Amino acid sequence: MASVRRTLAGMAASTRSTERALEVLLDADLDPIVDMVLRRVDTDTYEALASDGRVRVRRVPDGWTWRFEEEHVEGHNPLGDQDTTRFAGLDAELAVRFPHRRDNAYPFAYHQLAQLWDSPAAPDLAVLHSASHHWADQGGHLGEHGSLGVVQARAPFIIAGAGVRGLGTIEESCQLVDVAPTVLALLGAPTDEGTAENGRIRPDAHLGRQDGEVLAQVLDGSTPAHVVGFLMDGTNPNVLYDAAARGEAPNIARLMATGTTFGHGAMASFPTATLANHTAILTGCHPGHHGVLHNAWYDRSLGRQVITNSPDTWATSMQWLQPGVETIHQALHRHDPDAFTAAINEMCDVGADFSTFERMRQGTPVHFPREPEGLPHSTERFVRPVKDYAWFTQIDHHGLTQALGVWRGQFIDTECPLPRFTWVNFSLTDTAFHHGGPHSDIARASIADTDARIGEVLDAVAEAGRFDDTAFFVVADHGMEESNPEVTGDWGVALTAAGIEHRDEAYSFIYLDVS
Repeated sequence: MASVRRTLAGMAASTRSTERALEVLLDADLDPIVDMVLRRVDTDTYEALASDGRVRVRRVPDGWTWRFEEEHVEGHNPLGDQDTTRFAGLDAELAVRFPHRRDNAYPFAYHQLAQLWDSPAAPDLAVLHSASHHWADQGGHLGEHGSLGVVQARAPFIIAGAGVRGLGTIEESCQLVDVAPTVLALLGAPTDEGTAENGRIRPDAHLGRQDGEVLAQVLDGSTPAHVVGFLMDGTNPNVLYDAAARGEAPNIARLMATGTTFGHGAMASFPTATLANHTAILTGCHPGHHGVLHNAWYDRSLGRQVITNSPDTWATSMQWLQPGVETIHQALHRHDPDAFTAAINEMCDVGADFSTFERMRQGTPVHFPREPEGLPHSTERFVRPVKDYAWFTQIDHHGLTQALGVWRGQFIDTECPLPRFTWVNFSLTDTAFHHGGPHSDIARASIADTDARIGEVLDAVAEAGRFDDTAFFVVADHGMEESNPEVTGDWGVALTAAGIEHRDEAYSFIYLDVS
C-alpha cells in the first residue's frame, strides 16, 4: 500500500506541475511566441492547447493507420486547419508572412501529435513556437523551423528518371515517411510483413516498421538499376521551385522537367528538425517510432540528456534507432544481399556498404578539404564573411568528392561497384536559409552552389553509362520560414520565474520535475 500511495502522490505532483506549466505557457503575454502546446492526456488521447482555444482528440485504429475523433473543442481549434495547400507557391507565402495560428495550417497534425508520444522518451509538453518567433538568444536565425506550421513542415520532393512518370508539377502533397517505401518499390523490393503506423502487422510492408505509403501514382511499373537521392537540408520548396523556374538551378529544373514534382511538398514529421527527419526519410517511420526523437531530448530511463545533432554525436546518433526499424539500405539488402549502397555525409547510415560516418568511426582517412576558399561551386561572396557558409561549403565539397569517387569506382582506398542506391546529403542550404532567411540572397546562392554539385553527380552517372537506367530524387528534411526579428522571447524564462522545475530540450520539449 505504501508503494501505491507513493505512486499516486507522484502522479498527482506531476499533474500539478503540468497544469502550472500550462498556465504559464498559455498566458496571453507569451502568445506572440507560443503558437500552442501539445500533450498526451492518457493512452491514445491527446490535446493541443493555445491561449484562444484547445482540442482533445482520441485515436482509433483504421486499417494500417489511425482515425482521429475530436472529443472536445473549446474556442478556436489550434489544429483545426490541416490544409496541405496553404501557402504553396512563393507568391502565396510572401503574401502572408508570419501567419498567426488562425491563418496557418498544420498538415497531418493529429497524426504528428500522436506519434510523438509513442516514444517512451517523449516530453511532458511540446511547445510549438509561433511562425514569427525569432530566437534572438539562441543564434538569431532569420530562417526557422521545428514547428508544425505548413511552411516549416513543407519540404520539396522531386522524382525523375527511369521508372518514374513524367507528370510535371502536380498539385499534390505527400509525407517524408512516404519516401522510403516509394524508393524500395521503385527498386523492385518485394513486400513482406511489417509493423504499420498503428502497430498492427501489415503484409505489404517494404520496411520492418513502415508509417508511410508507396506513392504509386508517380511510378510507371518498371525497375531502374539504380536510384540516387539528394537531400538539400532545410530547403524551402517554394524558393527552390522558383529558383529552378528562373534558371538559377538548371539541374533541379532538368529533373523537374522530366519527372514529377509535388507542388505542395512533402510534409515533415514533428518535430520538423534535422535528425528526426533525416531518419524519417530513410526509414519510413515517424520520430516517435524510429527513436531519434529530436536533435536533443531527455531520457528519463537513463537520467540524462541525449544530443544527436552535433559534430560530436553525428557519427553515433543511430544508436537510438528502435528495434525493428530498418533503413532503405537494410531493407534493400534483405531483397538483394549483393546490392551496393552508399550513404554520403549522412548520419542515418545503418546498413550502407559505403558510409562517410562509418569511415570516421573506423578512423579511416577521408581527405577533408583544409580551406573553403577556391573550391568549385562556391559563392565567394558568402564563403569569406560567413563562417558557417565556409564550413558547410567544405563539407558539401567533400560529399561531392565521395559521390564522384563512388560512381567512378573508387574513393581513396575503397573500391566501389556501381551502387543500386546512393544517398547524398548536402547541408549548405540549411545554414544559408537559417542565416539570411529563405528569401535572402545567401539562400539563393546556396541553392545555386548545391545545384551545381548535383549536376556533377548527374554527369558522373552519365559517364558510367547508367543515366538512362537510373532514377533520381531531391528532398529536404523540413521547410524553412522567415522569422520576425521584432518578435523575441524565451518561454523558459517565464517557467523559471514561476518556480517550475523543468528542462527545455531543443527549445521545444519540456520535461517537468527534472533538474
